[in-house]
Formats: sequence, structure tokens, C-alpha cells
Amino acid sequence: MTNLGDLEIFARVVSTGSMSAAGRALGFSAAVISKRIKRLEDRLGTRLLQRTTRQISLTEAGQGFYDRVLGILAGLEEAEAYASGRSSQVQGTLRISAPTSFGRMHIAPHLTGFMKDHPDLKLHIVLTDDFTDIVAEGFDLAIRIGELSDSSLVARKLAPVRRLLCAAPSYVARHGTPTEIGELAHHICLPAHNNDNWKLEGPDGSLSYRPEGPLVTNSSEIIREAVIAGIALRSTWDIGRELREGRLVQVLPQWEGSHKLTLSAVYPSRQFLPAKVRQFVDYLAALYGPVPYWEQ
Repeated sequence: MTNLGDLEIFARVVSTGSMSAAGRALGFSAAVISKRIKRLEDRLGTRLLQRTTRQISLTEAGQGFYDRVLGILAGLEEAEAYASGRSSQVQGTLRISAPTSFGRMHIAPHLTGFMKDHPDLKLHIVLTDDFTDIVAEGFDLAIRIGELSDSSLVARKLAPVRRLLCAAPSYVARHGTPTEIGELAHHICLPAHNNDNWKLEGPDGSLSYRPEGPLVTNSSEIIREAVIAGIALRSTWDIGRELREGRLVQVLPQWEGSHKLTLSAVYPSRQFLPAKVRQFVDYLAALYGPVPYWEQ
């Protein structure tokens, strides 16, 4: 009979796309992973994977085997959770990638409660504003903000993202309040993310506005501090407190950032979803919700 551990290794190699990524996720070397896959193929008497120097792909037999293995592993996990009553007790290490500012502001402060509920789970969280290939780099999931493009990853929406045009009251007092988009040309604007256009939605539909200003940065924290000197398009998760306390005010309230932006958790597979990933994603979804606390 085939070793269940070999099935898990096989499924992880397919979902991550490489021996090394599967090894990082499971705590084995790439050499060990390769030997286990070969042992599985020898036992079955058929090749499951086509290997090249750049990629791994499924053979026809491998695809059919993979589809059935996913059902076996998912059923086994469900059976273990039912029998042991450990549906909320997860173990191992959960590797997470998240945006820097959002992670500091809206993930880090809430980790204590999650870790208290899951004392046997270790969290490895990497904060970065670079795009992370979670499969190649061995992450279990990533938190992403933006318009999600089509990919092989599964995405679960955690909360809507609203972006507002805002400025400091002192800036408005000195330079006046714009009443139309065209008036932004006479104001100091603070673009971010390599001078990307502002995608806006308002009474005239959607438009793309190219802001001009003396500062360009990919750091939300720098823009939050510099907005005293101009007008910026910022997410409410980033400036909610400043708006509530009156340190920033909304300008051109009839215009907001693209409504296609979302806060989402992405992970490699829906069918073979580890309990530790499901528990963490469920925790964030309940924490933020359809009307997140930074909007209240």
C-alpha cells in the first residue's frame, strides 16, 4: 500500500510546482522529495511527473492520480478533525506574506488572540511590498491589496478597500479646496508606487488621473507623513485614524479610488487546504468583515 506521506509530498510538489518549494513547505530537502516521488512512481509502475530543468508538469496518469489524491487527503484531514475534535487545534508552521504597512497596522496587533487560540502553531510572517511568488518561495498564503489578476491561486476576499483623496487641514487652509478633478493640476499631489496613475470613480464614471508632485515613493508610511504638504489618494485602512481625529480631511468626496480593489488572502489550492491556512484566513475574515473596523 502506498505511504500516505508520499501522497502528501506528491500533492505538494504539484501545487508548488517544484521539488525545492515542496521541500521548504514540508521541511525536507529537495533530494529527499525527489527520492520519495521516484519511490512512489516505482511502486505504481508509471511516471507521474515530467521533469525539466525549468519546470515540473503532470503526465496524463499523474493528472488522474493527482485528482484522486486530493480527495483522499482532504477526506483524511476531515476524518482526523472529526475523530479527534481538533478542528481548531492546528500545529506546525504557517508561513505568511503580507504588505508592510497593512501588516504592521492591521495584522500584528491581532496576532496575540490567534496565537492564544492555537498554541501549537508557529507563525512565520514576512512583511514586504514586493510581489511574492508564494509557491516558489514556500509561503502558505499571502495577504494582498489590489485588483487580483487571473492566476492559478485561490483568492478569498477579506474586506473591501476604499481609497479617498485627502489632505491636511493646514494644506487646505493655505491652498484652498479643489471642487473638480481638473483643479488638481493646480495643487501639490503626492503620487505613490512609481508614479502610477490614480484610478478614480465618480459622477462622470471612471477615469485615470496622472498626479504630479515633488515626491514619489512606494511607501504608504512616507505618504501618510508627507500628506500634510499636499493631496494624496490613500486607503481608509491607512488613514482611518487621521480622518477620525481631524488630522486629515477628505477632498473631492464625490471621487474615490477604483472599487475593484480588495483585501484578499491568496493560497495555492482550494481542494487541499491545510487546516492552519483555513483557521488563519477565517480569523482575518471575521476580524475585518464586510465593513471593517477602520471604516467605523
